[in-house]
Amino acid sequence: MTSRTWFVTGASAGIGRLVTEQLLASGHRVAATARSPLPDLAERYGDQLWTARLDVTDMNALRAVVGRAFRDLGRVDVVFSNAGRGSVGAAEELTDAVIDDQIALNLTAPIQLLRAVLPHFRAQGGGRFVQTSTMGAHITTPGASTYHATKWGVEGFLESVIPEVAPFGVGITMVEPGVVRTTFGANLSIAEPMPEYAGTVVGQLHRFLASTDSVTAGAPGDPVKVAAAIIASAATEPAPRRLVLGSDSHESVHAALTARLSEIDAAKDTAAAVDF
Repeated sequence: MTSRTWFVTGASAGIGRLVTEQLLASGHRVAATARSPLPDLAERYGDQLWTARLDVTDMNALRAVVGRAFRDLGRVDVVFSNAGRGSVGAAEELTDAVIDDQIALNLTAPIQLLRAVLPHFRAQGGGRFVQTSTMGAHITTPGASTYHATKWGVEGFLESVIPEVAPFGVGITMVEPGVVRTTFGANLSIAEPMPEYAGTVVGQLHRFLASTDSVTAGAPGDPVKVAAAIIASAATEPAPRRLVLGSDSHESVHAALTARLSEIDAAKDTAAAVDF
């Protein structure tokens, strides 16, 4: 196995933590970044692990940490853009601050992270950028509108950038898991419920969230296997554009795309009617 160097955001918990652990256990070097430190891993792996505190929504800090990682490590082969979280509530229930924070973390930060690493990738002759997305980049759930907006948005951005950077040997993969048994649900930002929505699907969602300690308990996705699949994808040539993970993701995405294509086909005559 050839040792590679990874840069990981959101490395302190969930899939980011598992990817970091599996990489280190396999002998790879990892630049692990998070809002909180990783003292246990630092003690166990020493110089194999490079760490930095990072809030990915701080653009100056983001660029500085990326630059320092490439300088200190000499080369970074794979960047795993993983930091993120979800917000829940009807569009009307969400505050301006929550919407701004969701967009900054899930959309602006990945865009700026890629922009920060591209000069380094080009200088070293290539690299791989792996972005955590979700099956929610193709499907939607009432009560998660802003979360879906960021995931649909980041995929649109990356779709456009993929052919831009391919000539430089840079590959990009969007990881689209279904529901995975991680702590993701514990980090949700939940809006204050409005009584007007109590009798709607959003009201049902609020009641479910209030009645459970874990929204991912019993989820079909095995986080250890998801982490391993992400790592394996980075060694696949050419870079897979999408990595659909979980039977629920495959079924839901397939159904959503099939339905969308059916709607477009049904509008064929109307579309042609407006041509000159």
